[in-house]
Amino acid sequence: MSSGVMSRMETFTPRLCLKAVDQYETILQSRLSKSTKSPRNQQRVKNESSNTSIGRSYSVFRQWKKNDRDSKCNMDVSYIDDTKTNSLSSSLPNYYREVEYKGDTFIELQDLLFGFTDPSVIDIKLGTRTFLESEVSNNVARTDLYKKMISVDPNAPTNFEHENQAVTKLRYMQFREQQSSTCSHGFRIEAMKLPGAPPITNLKKIKEHVAVVETLKLFLGRYSITYEKLLEQLKDMRSRIEASSYFKTHEVIGSSIFIIYDEKKIGVWLIDFAKTYKVPDGKELSHRKPWKEGNHEEGFLLGIDNLISTIEEIKITL
Repeated sequence: MSSGVMSRMETFTPRLCLKAVDQYETILQSRLSKSTKSPRNQQRVKNESSNTSIGRSYSVFRQWKKNDRDSKCNMDVSYIDDTKTNSLSSSLPNYYREVEYKGDTFIELQDLLFGFTDPSVIDIKLGTRTFLESEVSNNVARTDLYKKMISVDPNAPTNFEHENQAVTKLRYMQFREQQSSTCSHGFRIEAMKLPGAPPITNLKKIKEHVAVVETLKLFLGRYSITYEKLLEQLKDMRSRIEASSYFKTHEVIGSSIFIIYDEKKIGVWLIDFAKTYKVPDGKELSHRKPWKEGNHEEGFLLGIDNLISTIEEIKITL
């Protein structure tokens, strides 16, 4: 199995606004190998000397540029009040501040792994749709996407697509999502790490339910208390999302549930909110209905529903 877990953390905060953040931790080292991401931009600022004033053991820093689209706030102010009334902030990594350090700008955020000892970690991407409607609005068929499709499955294109050797962006994106449990379950397992073992990253193509069950069972182990605590937190998170006026009016694309546990405790957070946008005025989302172009539904809550039911299914067999 390949090593290096990729987990992008675009984190929005109850105190300020959405910041796109790449969580830097040992288990996430593979992001450093990406040519589009310089190790400089993944730098962790440590408080190693008495005259360094910006390091905390429970936080991490990521360098960012103010003209970076993913580093801009795209959450409106209503989110601040919404998280206060529903206490949803407990499900979100904390954003602490923006600092200048040796001429560079960094954002400080909660180190989710702080306080855990050799934990199990998993990143589960939510939703039946992981692309924005605006990303597939162009109906022009593309040769490059056709080539990508046949490199995965030569039989996937229709006769018409084979003849033209081109597919639309929408067609390709939906095809790509069909390669995993995204469409069937409303979630897919991105990567995980078990105690004392290297990260496991070749999980995105896990599709069949039996494979999903076996993977989650491997991650969660054989102790029922782990399942009970996790289910309690997931159900509480779901209830808070359902009660949130913010989530009713926002499309959530590409978000993940990040689960960490060790022998003493378990933590569950929502991460990755760079593609979260307010829907047109007057529209509210169920986050469970099937997507049709223009309705902005993305299966966010459907994914949480199915994750909960799958974990409950495993728990019964213990």
